[in-house]
Amino acid sequence: MKTVLITGCSSGFGLEIARHFLARDWQVVATMRTPRNDVLPPSERLRVLALDVTDPQSIRKAVEAAGPIDVLVNNAGFGVASPAELTPLATVREVFETNTFGTIALTQAVLPQFRLRGAGVVVNVTSSVTLKALPLIASYRASKAAVNAFTESMALELEPFGVRARLVLPGRSPETRFGDNARPRMRGLDHEAYADLVRKVFAELQDTSTPTTRALDVAEAVWRAATDPAAPMRIPAGADAEAWAIDAS
Repeated sequence: MKTVLITGCSSGFGLEIARHFLARDWQVVATMRTPRNDVLPPSERLRVLALDVTDPQSIRKAVEAAGPIDVLVNNAGFGVASPAELTPLATVREVFETNTFGTIALTQAVLPQFRLRGAGVVVNVTSSVTLKALPLIASYRASKAAVNAFTESMALELEPFGVRARLVLPGRSPETRFGDNARPRMRGLDHEAYADLVRKVFAELQDTSTPTTRALDVAEAVWRAATDPAAPMRIPAGADAEAWAIDAS
């Protein structure tokens, strides 16, 4: 029986990914900054652990408690929506600490066991916005694009050891807390210089007639990345992400 460790499982994509692997008889280590035992179905194959990917001590404790794993899914992250000019540098650093450096730090903590065993998969969940430039998300997009670059180079280093690294690129989803998590960090949206742009962007975000991404789309893409050795490096997840990937190719 194989084991997967997933970050950011309290809601959204991480929660659905954990459900997906549980339903397929995997052992699941579901991690959250604040552990909750009521969001996933009870199972002898489930462990819920505390993990803050920005805290080295928390990473060390979680990896030790998890024990041997077969797949690492770096899903934890949050968004921010602000004009680049008006985004405080402290907010930019905060976004990178979680989305980029947190992913790198946890990956580094897990890779030694994969390398020594000669097997293992790292799946990094980034975003389809890395395929297409959009306004108001420069810092968020940059943090995810950095993970793409990190993962693609890392995959070349790990291949000789029998270890794989893959990317899953979700599209826009109404099933996540992206807006809720981004709201406290929004700055400059009321600035008169950007008012017209902000109104246009938010009107487009509220348009429900365009394709979006379901949490299940992301879970299925992660499953493919984790279990199919022939899976491509970048796997778009969701109808909108797939369309953007075609346009970008």
